[in-house]
Amino acid sequence: MFWVCDLNEVRATALATLLPASDIITSLGKLFAAAGHELHLVGGSVRDALLGKLGNDLDFTTSAHPAQTHSLLKKFTKTVWDVGSEYGTISAQTTTDRTWLIEITTFRADTYRTDSRKPVVAFGDNVTGDLVRRDFTINAMALDVTGPSIEQWRLVDPHDGLDDLAKRILRTPAAPEISFSDDPLRMMRAARFASQLNFDLAPDTARAMGEMAERISIISAERVRDELSKLLLTDSPRFGLDLLVRSGIAQIVLPELPAMQLERDEHARHKDVYEHSLTVLDQAIALEKARDFVDGKPNPDHTPDLVVRLAALLHDIGKPATRTFEGSKVTFHHHDIVGAKMARKRLKALRYPRDVITAVCELIALHLRFHGYAEGSSGGASSGWSDSAVRRYVRDAGDQLERLHILTRSDCTTRNQRKADRLRRAYDELEYRIDELAAAEELAAIRPDLNGDQIMALLGIGPGRQVGAAYKFLLERRMDQGPLGEERARAELLAWWADQPH
Repeated sequence: MFWVCDLNEVRATALATLLPASDIITSLGKLFAAAGHELHLVGGSVRDALLGKLGNDLDFTTSAHPAQTHSLLKKFTKTVWDVGSEYGTISAQTTTDRTWLIEITTFRADTYRTDSRKPVVAFGDNVTGDLVRRDFTINAMALDVTGPSIEQWRLVDPHDGLDDLAKRILRTPAAPEISFSDDPLRMMRAARFASQLNFDLAPDTARAMGEMAERISIISAERVRDELSKLLLTDSPRFGLDLLVRSGIAQIVLPELPAMQLERDEHARHKDVYEHSLTVLDQAIALEKARDFVDGKPNPDHTPDLVVRLAALLHDIGKPATRTFEGSKVTFHHHDIVGAKMARKRLKALRYPRDVITAVCELIALHLRFHGYAEGSSGGASSGWSDSAVRRYVRDAGDQLERLHILTRSDCTTRNQRKADRLRRAYDELEYRIDELAAAEELAAIRPDLNGDQIMALLGIGPGRQVGAAYKFLLERRMDQGPLGEERARAELLAWWADQPH
């Protein structure tokens, strides 16, 4: 990462980083300049270039209004679309050696009314007015790209964003009270950028977050969800999550998280369940990356797993509601089931997709299942569960098995090294047994030895509940005994059928 505040060196770094996109940017700059409009590369694109990195997204701001931008882009590329002209934004796509996503927004200044969930948009007429409405000074820098070549591009930095970038400080261009009032979601973005960039908050920015936390309630659930997800998908979300809790924002958008601070975990090895959950999240992220290797090397195409991270963060949210005392011992019986129900309610309120909610809740409900194996395991070949129990573990996990491996392993945060080693060996053994049975029995597709048509033909019955009962009987026999073979399955089904009331 680049943190030196020498302007010449910064400029050299930015221009070198932007070089692969320079032909596209220069062409766009000339196109807009010829039409009498300003065009600036802006926001995250400039910030990342100054840090020596650049993705495939290029964000611009312009004096042109949306209809004019749309018309000019159509001269540049055939792939142009309106993503929000009412907000001043037109997008386009073009391909050179790679595909570039271009987003151009008219200079603007939007604010929220006190009781509104939607911004009131007003188009501006200059870049400095546009920059002051942006979230943080490090995102309030622009690069005037209307010069004839990359060497003539000019940095516009009216709020000393370059200096804040060097100091690793998040500060708002306007007074934070004004900035956060205009768009309260910026308070959650502060948490996300703090984690993503490993930056600290300026004291007045942090103070304003705490004082204005309630204002986050006017933001739609969908926007809160998206910002929370972006935070969780950073490499180190712990600091940002803790900022949300300390500021009081989490109490409004995810109250189950700060609620865990009130409880000590049953082993009394952690400050509280909250700290334990953040540690589990840290470990899940590390394990998620470690297990995603190709030929023993980190996978360059690794995609952070939102389901794993939500499950790790929320796996113990049922503990406050299930806390009881048994003598001097604190217990949290059934917190897995209670927590799954609580997570479902919260994730639905945040408008997460159904498949994400289902997967997260299944993982929370199953996260304690392994401990029955660990308690019966001493590392020997005959210890732990029966083959039947292992089959049921795989069946219940379904397509979440790999994620369950990650969550369960991450849930060990004990400082007792002997206990940690025992749990690790037990899970190593369980995974080995799963792989062994999978190779022999195709565990991923466990089905009875007879299908529905065969059951109906053998028993001489039509579709109905009796077929379902027979199917369930054979599935249980398959779980208990492994593959029976068709002949034995027929015999056992007929024997079972003879004892059923007809």
